[in-house]
Amino acid sequence: MRRNACCFTVHRAIAPDDRVPLQTALRAEIRALCERGVTAFYAGGARGFDMLAAEAVLEARETLPVALHLILPCRDQCRGWPLAERMRYDAILSRADSVRYVADAYTADCMRRRNDALVAAAGHCVCYLQRDRGGTAYTVRRARAAGLEIIHLMTADPVQTALPGTGE
Repeated sequence: MRRNACCFTVHRAIAPDDRVPLQTALRAEIRALCERGVTAFYAGGARGFDMLAAEAVLEARETLPVALHLILPCRDQCRGWPLAERMRYDAILSRADSVRYVADAYTADCMRRRNDALVAAAGHCVCYLQRDRGGTAYTVRRARAAGLEIIHLMTADPVQTALPGTGE
């Protein structure tokens, strides 16, 4: 666990009414974490919040000593995305401080492996969590079990159940 590092985990869909308040909360949290010594931010590159988070880190990097590291599930993650989102994704990749792929091509477990790698890289986990199932809930459970500080943006913690075998 790295105390100077933070990962993001999110549901892809963002409620329209949450978008602007979420961006504001995200920017404020990145600045607050930076003031606490966090300099490395890890994002998974998914559509929605992951892209917002990556762009917020890149914006913060203009005035703060922070780095954006992308841990991506596979090289063809954006295949099938609309052109505008692929262009946005490519722009983020080109400005990131590092890019790591957990698989060359999509596999049944590449998303889970990406999420595990995000948790392993960080000491803090900023999330936008709306339900207690799915990849984001899995990642928050893993982060909690690993001892990461969990920071919920705009939500209560719907993940109250423990990971199997963690004793939590």
